Amino acid sequence: MDLEYPLGPVEYLTFYFEGNQFRGEIIPALNELTDSGLIRVIDLAVVSKDGNGNVTIFEANELSEDVAAALDALDYEMAGMLSEEDLMVLAEELPANATAAALLVDNVWAANFTNAIRRANGVLVGSVRIPHPVVQATRQSLLDAAGLS
Repeated sequence: MDLEYPLGPVEYLTFYFEGNQFRGEIIPALNELTDSGLIRVIDLAVVSKDGNGNVTIFEANELSEDVAAALDALDYEMAGMLSEEDLMVLAEELPANATAAALLVDNVWAANFTNAIRRANGVLVGSVRIPHPVVQATRQSLLDAAGLS
């Protein structure tokens, strides 16, 4: 990796799939984001918890062939940044009989803006991701109030 490459904001994203049913359906959408240059996947890991609470952390070569092939298409320039400790914290929060994915994502789309802030000695004060259901409910309330729903 070119260390001079300006990083955008880096996010740690985690999500899980009930019933240990992760088969890689999200990979095409993730590839679309990386192929378009909007994001760069820095690291990715898969964690599974069975019905008895036993945790398994999967390497790409331990996943099903189709999932492993899809993951291989991603560009892991800084793979290994997610530690076993990070993944065990995720596993503690994971319900039984579920599979989680953890991603470190460089928001390439924001790199120029972020670096302009840094060059101007700006400091990020906060960053909050608003959950989709909250946005949808608020949007619907505004539409209802305006009589547009």
